[in-house]
Amino acid sequence: MTIKAGSSSPLIDIESLGFDSGAHLLVRHALDALAPGEWLRVVGRAPGWEVMLEHWCRAQGHLLQWRDDGRRYALVARDGRYGRWRDALQSGRSDPRATEAVASHALPAWGLAARGAQVEAGSPDFVFRLDSKQEVWTENAGDLYAQAVAAQWNPDEAIDWSVPFDLPAPVESAVVQIMTYMVENENAALIVPARFLGQLHPHYRELQAALAIQVADEARHIEVFTRRIRHKNREPALSTAGGQASLKTLLDESDFSVASFLLSVMGEGTFVTLLQFLQAHGPDPLTRQIARLAARDEARHVALGMSHLLYRLRSEPDLRVRLARAMEQRHGALQGTAGLNEEVFDALILVAAGELSPAAVARGYALVQELIREMADGRYTRLVRLGFEHAHARELALMHTRNFM
Repeated sequence: MTIKAGSSSPLIDIESLGFDSGAHLLVRHALDALAPGEWLRVVGRAPGWEVMLEHWCRAQGHLLQWRDDGRRYALVARDGRYGRWRDALQSGRSDPRATEAVASHALPAWGLAARGAQVEAGSPDFVFRLDSKQEVWTENAGDLYAQAVAAQWNPDEAIDWSVPFDLPAPVESAVVQIMTYMVENENAALIVPARFLGQLHPHYRELQAALAIQVADEARHIEVFTRRIRHKNREPALSTAGGQASLKTLLDESDFSVASFLLSVMGEGTFVTLLQFLQAHGPDPLTRQIARLAARDEARHVALGMSHLLYRLRSEPDLRVRLARAMEQRHGALQGTAGLNEEVFDALILVAAGELSPAAVARGYALVQELIREMADGRYTRLVRLGFEHAHARELALMHTRNFM
């Protein structure tokens, strides 16, 4: 290093403050204001300050010289090539809009550091299975997270639990059966992103936040669906083997993109249509309130899954083959099951009917048939948006498990 130092160099007087009492903070901040290679003059009066300064400079990798022009003083120069930060790793940039902010692969040595931090050499490696941008990223995860934060709702405040209503016993039982079915589906919708959340490198913090708030959404849905079940002092109704088998295929999927496709794009997309149906045709104001709020949340979950898949498909179009194969395999694995809980199907008819009369049941049956068509149309539309050929999209949309999720 070229030495250019003298009386014109900046001066800091640490006075009687010792390095064991915080003098290093004064020196450090004074050095931070200088460019590497520029010198800082340091003087002090604390006993042993010279020895402590020498020790601190060695530990930090700063260069140190002593001069005496009537009063002994130190010359300290900051140089990023030396000291504890010599081999530090730069972990991208905190602003996702910055060039090369989000790395294509997150290094194990970055560990839990904030993205953009300099990570000291010797930090332990952390193994996160999902450490590839291509495998997990979506460009609007931060925006969806911000929307979710703004749209959070408190069940005690957003829902009027005291609203009066009195349904016929068969209709109330139908609501309880539907809510029971919805709780087990939301259990799956909570566990799947939570499982991947623990495997995701925190470098991809925007997606980490979006998945975390999605988990919180599902926990809230489970709470309100359960409270609706208990509202008239009922207990949950039936859970079928076929329904459990269908949901287990979601939990068994280990690929993040395929799981996002099956859960968010196909399952939760269908679930949004179901919730909108309950919002429109629910037999009581409480059920309609719950369905409206949950549908709003679920629509964001679908948007996150779609956004990720569109991002990945831009550079990996062959992923469509894997997505279609996953649907076909799931369909084949579930062919031996009963599909949609018969009690749920009947409950939907009765909920839409509102009463047990021939005319009302006929109306309810027609509405549920229309619901099933709307679900298939929604799946078809999302598949086409993902780039599937129209005929193939229609085939896959109709193939989707009869259990909706």
